[in-house]
Amino acid sequence: MIFLTSSASAQKIELGAGLGGFNYKGDIAPHLRLRFFKPGGSLFFRYNPNSALSLRAEIAGGLIGADDAVSNDPFQQARNMSFRTRIIEGSAVAEYNFLDYKDRRFAVNWTPYVFGGIGINSFKPNIVTSEYKTSGLVLPYGVGIKYQFKRPWNLGIEYGARKTFTDYLDNLGGDPISTDKLVQGDPSTKDSYYFLKLSVTYTFYRIFCP
Repeated sequence: MIFLTSSASAQKIELGAGLGGFNYKGDIAPHLRLRFFKPGGSLFFRYNPNSALSLRAEIAGGLIGADDAVSNDPFQQARNMSFRTRIIEGSAVAEYNFLDYKDRRFAVNWTPYVFGGIGINSFKPNIVTSEYKTSGLVLPYGVGIKYQFKRPWNLGIEYGARKTFTDYLDNLGGDPISTDKLVQGDPSTKDSYYFLKLSVTYTFYRIFCP
């Protein structure tokens, strides 16, 4: 006889996809600006050992970009730099669910959550160079909301930051690679990027033969 496990054992594994936008903060865009959102997407695997904790492995990709020409800063207008960079990222994060998010009748079917983890990215600016590394470590963290709208389907919205350890996402680093001081960035700050996404996941319910 084949039957489903109890609700305590259900909702262990999810596969999902997300669509949204990447944004960037760095030398060309010191503050986040809506006009610089670029398209992005992701595929991910989520494991739910219990109602409070979820573990997620994800591959994401998209574009970031910005342009000095739209800045009100006279220095940036004089510099007149712009960039467009393709990013691919692999990450592993832990999610903490604030509510008793379970899959059973009368249980809470939504929850806000926070997440944090570690990842690796590869980026390719539109200006090709071999003078600096185009991959590195990232620390993803952020917040989101999950909602199970119809078993086995779930919806989500998430906003996360990526702390990087490079100043060259925008091809405008602070090290003396360029002798032109106008096109050097601020070496005291590193570039960062952000990912806003809407996602849908499918839950696989464990089945076994006793």
